[in-house]
Amino acid sequence: KPGEQKHPKEPSSLQCMHLAVVACGDRLEETLIMLKSAVLFSNRRLCFHIFAEDSLKPEFEKKLKEWPSSYTKKFESNIYPITFSVGNAQEWKKLFKPCAAQRLFLPVILKDVDSLLYVDTDVLFLRPIEDIWHLLREFNSTQLAAMAPEHEIPKIGWYSRFARHPYYGPTGVNSGVMLMNLTRIRSTHFKNSLIPGGLTWEEMLYPLYQKYRNYITWGDQDLLNIIFYFNPECLYVFPCQWNYRPDHCMYGSNCRGAEEEGVSILHGNRGVYHDAKQPTFKALYEVIRDFPFEDNLFQSLYYPLQSKFLDTVHTLCGRIPQVFLKQIEKTMKKVYENRVIVYLGANHRY
Repeated sequence: KPGEQKHPKEPSSLQCMHLAVVACGDRLEETLIMLKSAVLFSNRRLCFHIFAEDSLKPEFEKKLKEWPSSYTKKFESNIYPITFSVGNAQEWKKLFKPCAAQRLFLPVILKDVDSLLYVDTDVLFLRPIEDIWHLLREFNSTQLAAMAPEHEIPKIGWYSRFARHPYYGPTGVNSGVMLMNLTRIRSTHFKNSLIPGGLTWEEMLYPLYQKYRNYITWGDQDLLNIIFYFNPECLYVFPCQWNYRPDHCMYGSNCRGAEEEGVSILHGNRGVYHDAKQPTFKALYEVIRDFPFEDNLFQSLYYPLQSKFLDTVHTLCGRIPQVFLKQIEKTMKKVYENRVIVYLGANHRY
């Protein structure tokens, strides 16, 4: 009708599941293996937002183009420089690991993105991203981010024993896997320990850092814990199988969700993919790294994994191989079934 406003067609970027990662220093390979695990198992379109040092940008572009077209058509990627919108860039850059504080600025930089999954470079997906993406629907009206607890048991948790600053809940939260509703983050005024009224996310970051800088150990993760300590109603806590770390098995198995459902997202923090301390984590990393894209998943991924796991049964985490294998086995069956259905459907037309 004349004068009626037409709604523009939703751009393809909004139909994406947005995945962000920050890569600096020697994290190129680790980041590529993480992205590979995301593409291997997901059926929906992905939008990668890679924040990287300038020297890494051409390498990322080159490596991602080398992937077979059957996989590259499943995602689009954007590579951004490292930037901090408030405060001193050099201070932010040195906070904890190089560039890690970049994640705090995602709501400010990615202005057109509604929701986002942020992960550390040392994360591996063992099931489709859409499964964690669906948790966004479970947020109530005040929740705007989701993370897993830093530990399941307060008496052996880091924050509950050593933190010198406020933190969320009984054990704090781990920010290595963080689901964010950026639209809500941008429009919320957060309670804080700085001024009686609320502050926006961007207004709050630098003053908060200045106030607690001498008390924080884990950099940006500590700042997120402080923010959600003052705004607990804003956080959705998801269970440990969505951010499964060596801490969950090296002191005995203490992630019930992983025992029941299997590990959904593996987080090999403290460099365990690259040393001999946790062979189970290293085995998963190496098998996904070495998997030739177009090969059979069971033959070239699952069976090598099983045989590598046999060598780790003497270790604390290796004693519970089913925890690591359950979800990945389920996922591969699904991927295989989908391919068979697509293949049969394509042949059926002729």
